[in-house]
Amino acid sequence: MARATENYNSPGLNFTEAKRLKQNGFPKFPDQVKVRINQLIKGIKPAPQTDERREKVIKYMQDLIQQCFVPIEVNASTFGSVPLKTYLPDGDIDVSIFSKSPSLKETWAAQLHVKLEEESKNTNASFKITNVTVVNAEVRLLKCVVDNIVVDISYNQLGGLHTYAFLEAVDKLVIPGHMLKLSIILIKAWCYYESRVLGAHHGLISTYALETLVLYVFNLYHREIESPIDVMLRFLVEFSSFSWGTHCLSLQGPIPLSSFPNPRPEPPEALQRDPLLTEDFMMRAFRACSQLPFGGGGGGGSLGSSSFPPFPDEGAARTFPLKHLNIQDPLLLTNNLGRSVSRGNYLRIRRAFENGAKLLSAIALKDDVNLMISALDNYFKHCWSA
Repeated sequence: MARATENYNSPGLNFTEAKRLKQNGFPKFPDQVKVRINQLIKGIKPAPQTDERREKVIKYMQDLIQQCFVPIEVNASTFGSVPLKTYLPDGDIDVSIFSKSPSLKETWAAQLHVKLEEESKNTNASFKITNVTVVNAEVRLLKCVVDNIVVDISYNQLGGLHTYAFLEAVDKLVIPGHMLKLSIILIKAWCYYESRVLGAHHGLISTYALETLVLYVFNLYHREIESPIDVMLRFLVEFSSFSWGTHCLSLQGPIPLSSFPNPRPEPPEALQRDPLLTEDFMMRAFRACSQLPFGGGGGGGSLGSSSFPPFPDEGAARTFPLKHLNIQDPLLLTNNLGRSVSRGNYLRIRRAFENGAKLLSAIALKDDVNLMISALDNYFKHCWSA
């Protein structure tokens, strides 16, 4: 069992300070600050021209994939940040291939590799393809660069479609419109451009893990959130003080690591009294996911038990693997979304969250709005130039 140590020194927000903030109430950001943050998000979030460019690349890749496997019928679907419209300017495109043919499971990557290498030599191709590589990891990937955009292609990744549908459903639940997506964009940008803690392929936190942490903040604080900067402050305070060494984070609350393999969440009082994501909503989400094209069987599991939604991916674990950072997948309860994080990077993430929480809470307590905005601009200085 891999568990992270809690014994290290950090100049960031400590547990006592975080507890005091949560007990006494978070400071409110003035309207001028919210306007400034909205300006920042507008400069980072997908624009119509970037959407159009990615749509053309996706259509091009879908056509190539279908040509590659003729006469076998395949479908290629996007999932993740691109269809969700939460990708960063440097964001990649995730595509998964689906087919009823059992023969493709082992051969798809080699076949498509040959096809894309051939296309890369086509001088009349619509887009330039470079760096075609097969990555034989837990989930086999074929990576390439198309028109300077990284494209990750996988096979039979049903979980990606389910996650996309689930996040869309939660975004519609949150009022005002798209607050969840805008909050994800802001926090992703800070984690990627400022603190450098985002990227599962580097042993850091994955995008879906980060999205799940944001969902937990909405689940717990939805009554007091007014803007993405409110979400970010609560995100940093909550997870800089979370007991990662002894608990796993789930949408229903912390789960003691000692309770596995039969996890028992310990929901905070606010989640017991007034969660945003009720058990009824989660059960409806499970059922909706089960009816997606290419989806698995129907039904779902009770959120507080060891009964799991039947949505197995290629490479999905049968039991929850305890690692240094433990985050339970809301839709596949045996999946640890923090499994990519190494021990050293766990400490790096903790320090980033603690330092970020201390700085942002200090900014929120400033009396002068102009000084507050100036400090926030510096806090997001790399995001502004993304």
